Amino acid sequence: MTTTATPYGQDHFGFATEQVHAGEIVGGDFGARITPIYLTAGFVFDSFDHAQARFAGEDGGLVYTRYANPTNAAVEAKLTALEHGVDSLLVASGQAAITVALLGILKSGDHFLSAPSLYEGSKTLFRENFARFGIEVEFVDDPHDIEDWRRRIRPNTRAIYGETIPNPKNDLIDIGQIAAFAREEGLPFVIDSTASTPYLIRPLDHGASIVVHSASKFLSGHGASLAGVVIDGGTFDWARYPDKFPQFNTPIGGAGSPTLVQKFGNTAYLEYTRTIIAGRLGPVLSPLNAFLLQQGLETLSLRVAQHSRNALTVARWLEAQPEVASVDYPGLPSNPSHAIARRYYPRGTGSVFGFTLHGGLADARTLIDSVELFSRMSHLGDVRSLVLHPGTTSHAHLSAEERDRLGIFPGLVRLSVGIEDEDDLLADLAQAFAALRATHASPVSVAVSELSGAELPLSA
Repeated sequence: MTTTATPYGQDHFGFATEQVHAGEIVGGDFGARITPIYLTAGFVFDSFDHAQARFAGEDGGLVYTRYANPTNAAVEAKLTALEHGVDSLLVASGQAAITVALLGILKSGDHFLSAPSLYEGSKTLFRENFARFGIEVEFVDDPHDIEDWRRRIRPNTRAIYGETIPNPKNDLIDIGQIAAFAREEGLPFVIDSTASTPYLIRPLDHGASIVVHSASKFLSGHGASLAGVVIDGGTFDWARYPDKFPQFNTPIGGAGSPTLVQKFGNTAYLEYTRTIIAGRLGPVLSPLNAFLLQQGLETLSLRVAQHSRNALTVARWLEAQPEVASVDYPGLPSNPSHAIARRYYPRGTGSVFGFTLHGGLADARTLIDSVELFSRMSHLGDVRSLVLHPGTTSHAHLSAEERDRLGIFPGLVRLSVGIEDEDDLLADLAQAFAALRATHASPVSVAVSELSGAELPLSA
């Protein structure tokens, strides 16, 4: 396991065992049981020749923390094990992870396809920032229709992208079906698994090529720091498509030298992304933040199991409230994604979801202002329960028509359910709904409610 030379992830110990032990380093001269924090920018060379060998990559040693650091490497090994990958790369945030993961594949003039339901920050990154790089994204209309994907393939298409549990609508995709399509087309399938974590699903086991996480969320759990990670499954055959992916198939040092695939085998993608993309662009994760992430990972299964139990209880309770038009939680039998949830998520479907109030914006405001245990903030995956109104925050830059098309109605409220006692969470929601009902009972507020209620049909 952690004290042998076996690559992490190949032992296939139990999940809880790996989350505690995989990748750990027992500290040097003092025997510290917890992996130390190596707060150093660089690493000392023994001699002129030693420095030359390091920079030539001949001894595998460390050069500079922008490329690798012992603390970060230990956490990368743990994440590699948990996701059943071959190598991982820690970066400064989830957005950085998405960016470097795709820039390791894409260049100016390339095109990639994406599922339509994504975290809005990812969509903005693709539509605006990637467009400035000359990279075009195209969103399919129906991710369950493989022909919809297939007819959008172009000669310059280079990747497929999606999320395990999309935020905030939770409209699940069939990962295995899309992965099979990507293999047929000779394209890597990159998937953001932030909202699920490897405890609920390992996308690489279902055919995905590369997994990314905003490790600031459930992987850390404490909400104290930012981090992101890219995990390489090592299964995509880059050498098979030299014209599509020349970066992996061009001699590194000119004619006669090996290509990245020849030198690094099934870790060629991650090596390129680490050194050429992340190493040069510089979104380095502080070893201190890597240490904080490591602390969170050690209790991941315990927390996510509790998150999921609490979320299902809350979703069931919300579904029974007359003020609620719909609950976007795949764990509910009434949800359109329930069949996919049963197939891919036997341990639960996470704890981030939206529910829509009949009363529109006015009711959403009243409810959010009335909760006491839920924190009003723009994070998710925290041990604390959180609440947000997407229409006036994360999706505020969209037009009303665009929000309606995405199902982000005025009455949509997003929850990130924490690990508190479920009775306390329900009590907090109950008193918030009581406050909402009190506003409906007021003659003045009835007129307001009638106006805001017109924003969303009762059948929505």
